Amino acid sequence: MGALSSFQNIFKIEELKKRIIFTLSLLAVYRIGCHIPTPGINGEELSKFLTAKGGALMGFFDIFSGGALSRMTIFALGIMPYISASIILQLLTVVIPAIGKLAKEGEEGRKKITMYTRYGTVLISAIQSFGIAVGLESMSGGAFIQNPGWGFRL
Repeated sequence: MGALSSFQNIFKIEELKKRIIFTLSLLAVYRIGCHIPTPGINGEELSKFLTAKGGALMGFFDIFSGGALSRMTIFALGIMPYISASIILQLLTVVIPAIGKLAKEGEEGRKKITMYTRYGTVLISAIQSFGIAVGLESMSGGAFIQNPGWGFRL
């Protein structure tokens, strides 16, 4: 009975209730986004190609995107750009003294590092998405792409 009453108490604390609802809302948005196809992609052709030639590496990347990569949805990159940016910034705190100083400044320094991590995430996402677009155009003669060219890449 103790676990049930503890679970009920979660919803009595207003701040905790808001955070749980916010987290569940973000998860719902992500799951919906994992079913919205990327514009300009021929999903049937891509599915045929991945079934025929998809290997273990593609399956590994697909796991990290929650299955969105094999369907080439708008959230196909998943959390990997954020993880990459976080790792890069952690390494830069050791290599670049100014960033290392920020890490030791307390709350303000952490806020700046978080901001830099977000900027890095956007940059890595742009680079990775451009690479995926170019790669999809070159795979199988561009059969997956309805309108290949710079319009699709951007």
